[in-house]
Parts: sequence; structure tokens; C-alpha cells
Amino acid sequence: MSLIDPGKKAPSFMLNDQSGAAHSLSDHTGRPVVLYFYPKDDTPGCTTESCEFQSLLPKFKKMKADVLGVSILDEKSKGKFAAKHGLTFPLLADADHAVADKYGVWQEKIRYGRKYMGIVRTTYLIGADGKVARRWDKVKVEGHAEEVAQAVNALSVHS
Repeated sequence: MSLIDPGKKAPSFMLNDQSGAAHSLSDHTGRPVVLYFYPKDDTPGCTTESCEFQSLLPKFKKMKADVLGVSILDEKSKGKFAAKHGLTFPLLADADHAVADKYGVWQEKIRYGRKYMGIVRTTYLIGADGKVARRWDKVKVEGHAEEVAQAVNALSVHS
């Protein structure tokens, strides 16, 4: 699958979070959703990114936006990651990378000359209407959550 362009309907999904609760995109209808895909729990870049979203959570809540993190590995891994870093928003377990596939972020990567499949760090801002409002590709972690918060704010102002 390819990346979903702004203006297109965001693909539906159903995934469990770190505590085993099921989440679907339709649970968030009528609210903006920040859906960020990160490669792996408890790695340096993913930890920084998730902690930045956590620190801005009050700002997102004030704008009535939901933040959802998605990566491979299971609920148990997500639970350890969330507990270790005080993450209180849903971290969704996409163990078979089906949702990452739907969103076009399960791609070939190359590291140290070795090719493998993995999640390419990507964030989608899905509007209250269920359509992709904005997409960030190959995200640079530092300051990303703040940039997303500004985009959510701009979306709220124009809707």
C-alpha cells in the first residue's frame, strides 16, 4: 500500500493498546486524531518522540485531539514502554503490521547495508471528518510533537 494523501479518507483499524483495550479509528469520530507510527518500543528516537507527545498531551486534550502511537511488537511490550516512561495515551500494538501496511508506512529500510522491512516514522493528522488533514514523512523526532500541535491548532481554528 502507499501513503495516504491529505484529503483522502483514513483507513479504519482495530488495535489493542498497552492495557489490552481495543481502539478503532471510529472511536474518535468528530475529533482530530494524531496517529503517529514509530519503529519500535523503547528505542532512543521512539522514546524521545513518545515523551514529547506525552508532555504536550494537555495541549492536545485542550484542543480536543486524541494522540495514538502505533508500532510493531505486542501489548506487553507497549505496557512496559508506557510504564517505564509514564506514557498515558494509547500505544497500539500492530504486531502483524497490517495497519502500518494500510497507511503505507511498512517499507523497505536499509541499515548498515542490510535491507529489511520496518515502520518508517510517519505521522498522520486525521481531521474530525475522518480524512487525512496532514502527513509528515520520515519524521525528525526533535520538536515534531510541537509542530503537530501547531497543525492541530490550525485545523481547529479553520473548522
